[in-house]
Amino acid sequence: MSFAKGKYALRISDRSGWAFPYLEMVREWNGAIVHTSEFEPRQPQLGPFRVKADPIALRNPRPARTAPAVTVLLPLNPFRTTASDTTVTVISPSHDRSTGDVVRFRDCIAANGIPKSDLEEADGYTITKIDTNFYSFVSPTAPNLTGDAGGGSVSAGPVTILA
Repeated sequence: MSFAKGKYALRISDRSGWAFPYLEMVREWNGAIVHTSEFEPRQPQLGPFRVKADPIALRNPRPARTAPAVTVLLPLNPFRTTASDTTVTVISPSHDRSTGDVVRFRDCIAANGIPKSDLEEADGYTITKIDTNFYSFVSPTAPNLTGDAGGGSVSAGPVTILA
C-alpha cells in the first residue's frame, strides 16, 4: 500500500490542538504526535531502566605466579679477598638478597689462591648481606693475596635451577 507524501496536508497536534504542516510533525517518546516546536525529549529520570548485574568474576582467570629464582650474571671479576682471611666479598649490584640466603657460583676461575672447585661449591654458600651491592661468604680455602680476586665471568643463583 502506498501513501500520499503529505505535501499540502495538515495534521492536528496532540498537545496544542493546532493544525500544522503534516511533514513538520514528529512522534514523542509517549506516542503523541506534535509539531517540532512543541517537541519535548524524554526526561532522564523517567525509568525504569534496565539494571545490569555487576561483573564479579573474570573469564578464564589465572592465579598470580611466583617467579622462580634464576641465575644472575655478576660484573667481571666480582670477588674481593684479604690475605689469610676466608671471608670473600662479592660485588653484585642491586642483588636483592638477604643474610642467610644460599648462593651457588657457576663458571668461575681460580681467584687469589682459592681454587675453582672451592668457589663452585655444589651446595652453595650461605651469604651475609653487606648492602644492596655487596654480600660476603666464607670460603673453605684462605686466599694468598689481598685485593680484587677475580673469578672471571661468574653467575650467581640458586643451588638448583628449575627447568
